[in-house]
Amino acid sequence: MSGYSNGRDIVSYVALGDSFTEGMDDPYPGPEGTGEVRYRGWADRLAEHLAATCGEVRYANLAVRGRLIRPIVEHQVPRAVELRPDLVTLCAGGNDIIRPGADPDLTARIFEAAVRRLAATGARVVVFTGMDTAFQPVMRHLRGKIATYNMHLRAIADHYGCDVVDLWSMRVLQDHRAWSEDRLHLSPEGHRRIALRVCEILDASPPEDWRAPWPAEDPRPWRAARQEDLLWAREYLVPWIGRRLAGRSSGDGRAAKRPALVPLQPARRGG
Repeated sequence: MSGYSNGRDIVSYVALGDSFTEGMDDPYPGPEGTGEVRYRGWADRLAEHLAATCGEVRYANLAVRGRLIRPIVEHQVPRAVELRPDLVTLCAGGNDIIRPGADPDLTARIFEAAVRRLAATGARVVVFTGMDTAFQPVMRHLRGKIATYNMHLRAIADHYGCDVVDLWSMRVLQDHRAWSEDRLHLSPEGHRRIALRVCEILDASPPEDWRAPWPAEDPRPWRAARQEDLLWAREYLVPWIGRRLAGRSSGDGRAAKRPALVPLQPARRGG
């Protein structure tokens, strides 16, 4: 039994946030014959591991792709408070920080309001810093804002006694294989490593080391890399900018994938 369970056989866990917590781009097939693709992600992987080590786990994932911090605070946080789980993970504000004119100080104040409400329930609250974008040419200029936001998040976590998953220091995520083709969302392997990191923070007996080196690979020829950059800009960057300019979100009209606390089966081996 994990160090987190404290002898309890039932653990309830609610995950809050945006696409990072919804699980994009870590797909697994939907019901047979439907052609539907669902997303697993680090939060599902964490819940599955807890189910394997703590006994029965009830799990809800309220995260929806594209969500800004205000909708998360206004809609997801009250639902989490209503569910009164033992464990809450909150990652929010990233979609705000990457927008032009974003104010990390204001975003942090909104984040603190969410943490205050969640901590008041007695739940164990885990929060996430933003990632270091130094390795991403398009996002590199946002490092200052992200670093400022991260300092606020750490101060908030200290004040309310939250655990912190420091994504900024996870250098393993700076490998291109940690990211999907759109370079905005994690790959399945990126999600797996973050799940292992959260397990470590929860003292939940992670089955592997998230720091494990990536297998060696041959360097990509310069010309091929530039062609990939051009393809990425056309297929992903331009549509993303278009949605922002139009005030649209990839999550418009979408609901949470797991809106209620429902018992979860233990993790599938090899996943």
